[in-house]
Amino acid sequence: MTGGEPVRLRPRRIRVVCWVSAVVVVVLFAVIATTLTGPTGNGYGTFQRGDQFAMIGLGVLFALGALLFTRPRVEADARGVRVRNIIGSYELPWEVVRGIRFDRGAPWAALELYDDDLLPVVALQAADKQHAVDGVRALRRLHQAHLAALAERTPGP
Repeated sequence: MTGGEPVRLRPRRIRVVCWVSAVVVVVLFAVIATTLTGPTGNGYGTFQRGDQFAMIGLGVLFALGALLFTRPRVEADARGVRVRNIIGSYELPWEVVRGIRFDRGAPWAALELYDDDLLPVVALQAADKQHAVDGVRALRRLHQAHLAALAERTPGP
């Protein structure tokens, strides 16, 4: 990858885990729903067809909640970087980014901004190992290319 190529990255491992988990949750709730029939413990209530559909519906809701973790992505080009995390999205020009951090022991990378904020980049997760490292390097190349272009445009003293 050269300094100017656009970058599009998504986490790998968490997406697989979430999709498998979502399917397991829906199947589990469907199995539980089909086995819940007849009277409850002391016989004061009974599980009916509506209760079974509600259980399946709960399974689908929990599965959708798990799939929220597949949402993170980062896209970057010469103009800036767009980060979509589990909750929230950000579009930043390179001018506000001081650097790209991936500290040892951190669960994911972060953008260090000039206002001393850190913006997490959940799409680049430590669990993805080399994929995440390559992604951070690609973002750093784009950031460095922007800094070099900015230095060329700025007249010296």
